[in-house]
Amino acid sequence: MRILQATMSAGMQDTGVKYKVLPIMISLLLSGFIGMFSETALNVALSDLIQVFQITPATVQWLTTGYLLTLGILVPISGLLLQWFTTRQLFIAAVSFSVLGTFIAAMAPSFEMLMTARVVQAIGTALLLPLMFNTILIIFPAEKRGAAMGVIGLVIMVAPAVGPTIAGLLIDKLSWHWIFWLSLPFLVIALIFGIFFMQNVSEITKPRIDLISILFSTLGFGGVVFGFSSAGEGEHGWGSTKVIVSMLIGIVALLIFAVRQLRMQQPMMNLRAFKKPMFVVGTLMVFICMMVILSSMLVLPMFLISGLGLSALTAGLVMLPGGLINGIMSPIMGGLFDKFGPKWLVIPGLVIVAAVLWFFSGITTASTLALVIVLHSCLMVGISMVWMPAQTNGLNQLPRELYPDGTAIMNTLQQVAGAIGTALAVSIMTAGSTKFMEGAENPLDPANAPLALTAGIQNAFIFAMVVAIIGLVVAFFIKRVKVDKANQH
Repeated sequence: MRILQATMSAGMQDTGVKYKVLPIMISLLLSGFIGMFSETALNVALSDLIQVFQITPATVQWLTTGYLLTLGILVPISGLLLQWFTTRQLFIAAVSFSVLGTFIAAMAPSFEMLMTARVVQAIGTALLLPLMFNTILIIFPAEKRGAAMGVIGLVIMVAPAVGPTIAGLLIDKLSWHWIFWLSLPFLVIALIFGIFFMQNVSEITKPRIDLISILFSTLGFGGVVFGFSSAGEGEHGWGSTKVIVSMLIGIVALLIFAVRQLRMQQPMMNLRAFKKPMFVVGTLMVFICMMVILSSMLVLPMFLISGLGLSALTAGLVMLPGGLINGIMSPIMGGLFDKFGPKWLVIPGLVIVAAVLWFFSGITTASTLALVIVLHSCLMVGISMVWMPAQTNGLNQLPRELYPDGTAIMNTLQQVAGAIGTALAVSIMTAGSTKFMEGAENPLDPANAPLALTAGIQNAFIFAMVVAIIGLVVAFFIKRVKVDKANQH
């Protein structure tokens, strides 16, 4: 709270407008916290849901990738929405969708109903995420943004940390429905708080709505996410007609979308933001972090529950220290970024991430819980050194009129990266498990099941390590942005 208060004066700066920073931040942070809580809490319930609904891991994965698919379709339009509707209108709409989705999920009697609820929740998140980052860019000056982003990181990372533990406790004592029943009152409080205290901070310019751009954006981002998500299903995997056709449609639509945006005077998503080199590097860093986090955080609970035979509650407790450390480190890294810039945080951070993932690729059913806790904690420290500094540095290079587009681009690619990361991780994990079973003397022996899963999970961590190494190479190009104050206001 002291870090937040230290940045409060930022709301009364050069723009000449006085912002009530504290109420605005509390409204955004409370709703963001619950959104992230239900996201990771559900990951711990995936193994339980496979049993309850009698579905496969590839099907249950859709609770994550279907959520990301909805975000991938809607977030690109967010830049346009930020210029058409007030901050208050968008906030109330976002949290209302989250409340409705959470209520449907809490009542869901079937997988199909739960899947529908996740889509409704995702609509709320798709509106809230860009709104949160765009608002911070407006109400805080560049020299304070690292600390402000750090506070966002603190809240957004503590939620995933406590999510698995609380979910494990709820699953053990009650049922997975209570993950959503617990979230619901907090979302209602966030909605009421926002109705009373949320201020309008963005400028309403009402640019022309181009339906053709929206169509190609939906086909493009939706096709790519759907293609990757479908690749982990069925016998044919990457070679299936469904995967190849959806990927081709997605890629072609994205190319048409990009060309159209560059030719338009008032594009739906202004891709000229990519002319700023540090914005490109920052976006790549966020993309890579999202792939690593979501692929790792999907397979690690599976390893703990199905590989080591832990309860959902114990698995949640094992993952708690790492998440809390990440939350604590986030504002510290934000402050260090404001002082020293991104380079000396991002490069060492990616070295730590790659090293930890290499160690994770060697875990077996004989690995101790202490080792898993230490590795997970180190992974979270590394991620906290990369994500917020690289993201803030990239957004700082944009002029004010490109804030809505910059946040829309970053958040869109973040969702696409998450879908690609989870799809590839599940696909690689499944292939590794299948290969192990093919080489086993007695594939029907129940003792082989956790060993096969562990073999697949080792391969998934190798994939995540390769992604982190690619990120490390890109990180050497990162430089601190000198902010032109005339551009910011």
